[in-house]
Amino acid sequence: MSKRALLIILDSLGVGALPDAEQYGDEGSNTLKHIAENTDLNLPNLASLGLGHIEDTGIEKAENVIGSYGRMAEKSPGKDTTTGHWEIAGLALSSPFPTFPNGFPASFMEEFEKAIGTKTLGNKVASGTKILDELGEEHIKTGYPIVYTSADSVFQIAANEEIIPLEKLYEMCNIARNMLKGDMAVARVIARPFIGKKAGGFTRTGARRDFSIAPTGDTMLDVLKANGFDVLAVGKIEDIFSGKGITYSNHAAGNEACIKATKEYLKRDFNGLCFVNLVDFDMLYGHRRDVEGYAKALEYFDNELPELISLMNDGDILIITADHGCDPTHKGTDHTREYVPLLSYIKGKNYSNNLGTRSTFADVAATICEYFGLYERFGAVSFLKELEGDK
Repeated sequence: MSKRALLIILDSLGVGALPDAEQYGDEGSNTLKHIAENTDLNLPNLASLGLGHIEDTGIEKAENVIGSYGRMAEKSPGKDTTTGHWEIAGLALSSPFPTFPNGFPASFMEEFEKAIGTKTLGNKVASGTKILDELGEEHIKTGYPIVYTSADSVFQIAANEEIIPLEKLYEMCNIARNMLKGDMAVARVIARPFIGKKAGGFTRTGARRDFSIAPTGDTMLDVLKANGFDVLAVGKIEDIFSGKGITYSNHAAGNEACIKATKEYLKRDFNGLCFVNLVDFDMLYGHRRDVEGYAKALEYFDNELPELISLMNDGDILIITADHGCDPTHKGTDHTREYVPLLSYIKGKNYSNNLGTRSTFADVAATICEYFGLYERFGAVSFLKELEGDK
C-alpha cells in the first residue's frame, strides 16, 4: 500500500520574531499575529489543527484539536525563500547567500550587458512594483531590461512581454545564473515578466520563473527519489531546488492554481511526497504590505483545507509550515526573520500533541524520512512519534 506525505508551505507566514531578529532589523515582527490584530481573520480549519495553540499567534484556540502543533526556529542565517526551503528539506546553511544593497558591481553589469547584447536599466534595490512605474516606460522606449535586487539574495530581470518575449527573458536569466558564481552566487535569478503600456498600468504576469542555485548537498527530495519514492512539486518548488530530487512538477502560478494542482495530485495513486509552495501570501500581500489581502488569502486557503484533507488516504501525513516571515505591518517591504508555524496531522489518527519550539526547520525532513522508513535525519529530530500518539 502506498504512503503519501503532503507538505504545504504558506510562503512567509511567520509567527513571531526570532531571538536574533534585531540583527536583521526585524525586532517586533509577527506576520500572523499582526494580520489577526488588524483584520477579522477567521481560520477555523487551521485552528482545528492547532494554529491557535502555537505561542503568540493571535488566533483563538480551538477546543477540539485534531493535529499536533508547534513552531520552528531557522538554524541557517538569512531570511530568504531558498534558505528556508532548503532547511525544511534538511539542508541547513552555515553562511548566508550574498546580497547587494548597493546594486551589482559595475564590472559585473558590463560583462552581463555584453553577454546579453543590450544595456540594462535600474541595477538597484527596489520594490518590484514600484520599479515598474519608475522604469517601465523607459524600458518600453529603449528595449533595455530592468535589473534590480532586494534585501534578499536575488538578481531580478523585469521585461514587458511585448518588448522582450518570454523565451528571450528566460535566456537572459540563464546567462545571469551561469555568471553569478563564487562571491556573486545569489540564491535566485528571477524572471519578472509584466504587461501594460504606461506607469500605473503595469501588471506582472504568471510567467515568472526562478533560476535557483542548485542545492549544495542532498536534501530529503534526493533521499526519497533515490529510494524509489515519488517527489511531486507544485508551484515554484521545482525552481527553488533547481529540479534536483524531483520526479514530477506542476509549475502552477498563484495560490488558486497551486491548490488545484495539489488536489489533482492527491487524486492520483502516488507513493511519496507532494511538496507545495503557496507564493501569493509573500509575493502579492507580504511584500506589498497588504494586510487585508493577506487575511483574505489565508481564509481562502483555510476554506480549501477540508477538501485537501478529504482527498488524503488514511495514514497520509500532512505538514503545514512556512519558510520565513513577511510581516505586512513591519517597516520596509522585505522578509522578516521569524519563527514559522508547524501543523501536522496523520489522517485517521487525530492525536493532538504540542510539538514545542523546534531548533531547526530540518525537523520536517527528519520526520518525513522516518515516515517513509528511511534512516536519514539530517542532524535533526523527527516528531513522527508525537503524531502517532506517543508523547
